[in-house]
Amino acid sequence: MNQANPQATRQILSVSQLTKNIKSLLEQRFSMIWISGEISNLRIPSSGHAYFSLKDDKAQIMAVMFRGQMRQLRFELDDGLAIVGLGRISVYEPRGNYQIILEYVEPMGAGALQLAFEQTKLRLAEEGLFNAEHKIGLPFLPRTICVVTSPTGAAIQDIINITFRRFPTLQLKILPVRVQGHGAAEQIVNALRLADRVVKPDVIILARGGGSMEDLAAFNAESVARTIYDCEIPVVSAVGHEIDFTIADFVADVRAPTPSAAAEMVVPVKIELLSRCSELRHRCLKSMSRIVSSNRDHIHRLSQAVVHPIKKLQAYQQRIDDLQGRLVRAAHELVRQRQSSLMKIHFRLANQNPGIRVNHVRPVVEMLYFRILKSNEKLFTKYQDHVHAATEKLAALSPTAVLRRGYSITRTLPELKVVMNAVDVKKGQRLETLLARGKIQSTVDG
Repeated sequence: MNQANPQATRQILSVSQLTKNIKSLLEQRFSMIWISGEISNLRIPSSGHAYFSLKDDKAQIMAVMFRGQMRQLRFELDDGLAIVGLGRISVYEPRGNYQIILEYVEPMGAGALQLAFEQTKLRLAEEGLFNAEHKIGLPFLPRTICVVTSPTGAAIQDIINITFRRFPTLQLKILPVRVQGHGAAEQIVNALRLADRVVKPDVIILARGGGSMEDLAAFNAESVARTIYDCEIPVVSAVGHEIDFTIADFVADVRAPTPSAAAEMVVPVKIELLSRCSELRHRCLKSMSRIVSSNRDHIHRLSQAVVHPIKKLQAYQQRIDDLQGRLVRAAHELVRQRQSSLMKIHFRLANQNPGIRVNHVRPVVEMLYFRILKSNEKLFTKYQDHVHAATEKLAALSPTAVLRRGYSITRTLPELKVVMNAVDVKKGQRLETLLARGKIQSTVDG
């Protein structure tokens, strides 16, 4: 019967049914477990959920931490960070991957607060919030001091006592805030902004007594650090004891080891200032007396060296007369020199008169003119004789002259070739005979 119908005894599950069964078994068996490992392949999309792998040297498991749990972390997840977490095992059905959904995570070894402190400190330092060039110096004598602290702590009592002991008339304003616990960082930020923008004191003191790192967590908040950095009024950080350091200490313009020390740094001692003022007043009076005495002696010496005005006037009058005489003599000498110079120029101009120079040069010019004419006549006669002789030579060598002596020139037609020999012509050839006057055309008969 079973062999005949095997489908009747078989239970066939779909992939989704099998995945749901595995998920149910895992969630029941590992409802909440602690797990340790190293984060790798961390991915935080815009949804705010964190997806990463949790691994050791032999295996790895996918892990998820949702946005609500991420907001409760005091530090930032990062690749390579070793953590201890509490979560439940589950299965992501669309892919069939098993994973752990973490509800709580803390760093392995160092505490979460210490890791958050180091991460925040490093990030703010890289942004330049700790740089010295951004820090503001404390005023020498503040008129108003604003203290941001708990109204019931010992820190405010120490600041009040020291302030009014050192400078009783100084104005002290207190902005009460929570210095630890939920909402402390927000109250500190609001109080610092109020002091900087509304109260506008000369100095702001951010103070609280000592405590554990958990107690000082509000002063390690990034929001508090950035608010201190944005303050235009100098901020003194007086948080905890001398060995305690917070992020606020690094960002503040001045760090005080204790609240009492902050009051001593900010508030001068009035009695000492009055004593110093009295000493300076005495030194000023003594110096002024010495200056007056020195100036009096100097004036006395000057008065003895002063000459009577009438004597000075007489000396100047004599000096004027002397200079006047020298000026007249110098003017006469200058006129004489100018007259002598003018006479010399007159004689030179007279010698250079064009009319006189023309009369001197005219005989020479006339003599040269006659010499040129005579030379031209000789040259003309000479060249005329040369031309006549050359003409006679040309006439003697001219063919026309030969023709005039009875000779003639015979040329063939139409070649116009001069006939030098009778054998060069043929019977019936036309000839042209050139005579002294005219020419004759003929035909050779024989």
